Amino acid sequence: MKKLFLIMCVGAVCVNTASSQNDIDAMRYSQITFGGTSRFASMAGSMGALGGDISTLSFNPAGVGVFRKTEISISPSLFSQTTNSTFNGTSSMDRKLNVNLGNIGLVGAIHLKDDKNGGWQYFNFGIGYNRTNNFNNNISIQGDNKTSSLLDTYVAAANGNNPTSFDGFSTDLAWQTYLIDTTTVPLVYRQAISHYGETQKKTVSSSGSMGETVISVGTNYRSKLFLGATLGIVNARYTEASEYNEVDTQDTIAGFKSFSFKQNLTTQGRGFNFKVGVIVKPIDWLNIGVAVHTPTVLKLKDVYTSSMFADLDATRDTFTYFSPSGSFNYKITTPFRAIGSLGFVIKKIALLNVEYEYVDYSYAQLNSTPNVFSDVNTVIRSKYTSTGNIRIGGEIRYDPFAFRVGYALYGSPFKSGDNKNAQRTSITTGVGYRYKHFFMDLAYVHTFYSEKNYLYDSPILDAVTNDYTNSSFMTTVGIKF
Repeated sequence: MKKLFLIMCVGAVCVNTASSQNDIDAMRYSQITFGGTSRFASMAGSMGALGGDISTLSFNPAGVGVFRKTEISISPSLFSQTTNSTFNGTSSMDRKLNVNLGNIGLVGAIHLKDDKNGGWQYFNFGIGYNRTNNFNNNISIQGDNKTSSLLDTYVAAANGNNPTSFDGFSTDLAWQTYLIDTTTVPLVYRQAISHYGETQKKTVSSSGSMGETVISVGTNYRSKLFLGATLGIVNARYTEASEYNEVDTQDTIAGFKSFSFKQNLTTQGRGFNFKVGVIVKPIDWLNIGVAVHTPTVLKLKDVYTSSMFADLDATRDTFTYFSPSGSFNYKITTPFRAIGSLGFVIKKIALLNVEYEYVDYSYAQLNSTPNVFSDVNTVIRSKYTSTGNIRIGGEIRYDPFAFRVGYALYGSPFKSGDNKNAQRTSITTGVGYRYKHFFMDLAYVHTFYSEKNYLYDSPILDAVTNDYTNSSFMTTVGIKF
């Protein structure tokens, strides 16, 4: 029956202009982590009331006002991500390594004389780069399914529609490779799998990062009040290559052997935000820090392709079909953030910082011209919620060494459902060495969390449980003068 529609399909290019953009994209760029220097990472990114580290320019800009010397630093990092996936009782594991730059920057400290400036002691500036997210990961999923197939979704999308209106990145590929076809009744479709029991596999390889170039200014009033502001220029790049397979491993499905569906996505762009912060030192051993971050408005471009391969065992025929190359420009606005911190200073012996970050992920949104994201934004508002992130970091000094530990708990952004309790936990440690104008720090960050997702949209499909574990080994070297 497919031949009845060939003339109708000639010259038609099926493009779904927003096929790659959804609420998952909004969360990808809204959830940030604590990159930056090794000292900052080894204290779990908890330095909002302490300052004096270039990483704080991305969290509480008042930290730039704490510097008393000019400082230059660089922080290379080794990142390892491991993902264990469980689907229908079958477990699979994959991992990925990545070498990256966590931080590079310069802070300049300009000493002011009190008698001429009414108590203002320093005017400082900073410029640098802090990595705020790492997208490198490999996922491998496999399991047998006796209740459904991805082809079900294509049949549901096809029924009642003309092939010229099929999604050129999914349904049309299944049509062109004979994985779906019409019955004797026109415009009623069936799939190539006559009964279920196929083995389903999916691999996903992602890479890229999100980082922030910071331009900051700050000042110090009698070492009691510290003020700062940061202009953040955010750069984002994300690539994903996925392959989904269904295979008749038991050789029980007549007329079907296997099919594979491949997708490639590249997203890149940049955006801006603004941050302001204050640190107050009411007494010698206590610091109070507050910072507010405006939403980041990211201008992004997606470039994507898809392809389908089918091996229909009954006819010994194989078919391959490629989508056109799609692209789409859009914007993502991330939520604003508010951070409150308490820092405790025990002379020159020890430091402790405790902070709470508030973020409401339901305020994230996508926009385009023309705007095609009203449904996606409705999903974001109903699916996500506000949450709090807690970070605690401490340091004990035994000159010329310093020993550090930290703990961070990131609340789940999900309002309900399978991932309502999908919290992220980080445990950190590190050591530092300082001698005259030189310093060197080492850090280790261990993060773990679990999330559930689905291979495709089906009410009878079991969720895939993904257990993520990543480790970062970092070093920072720098000089002060």
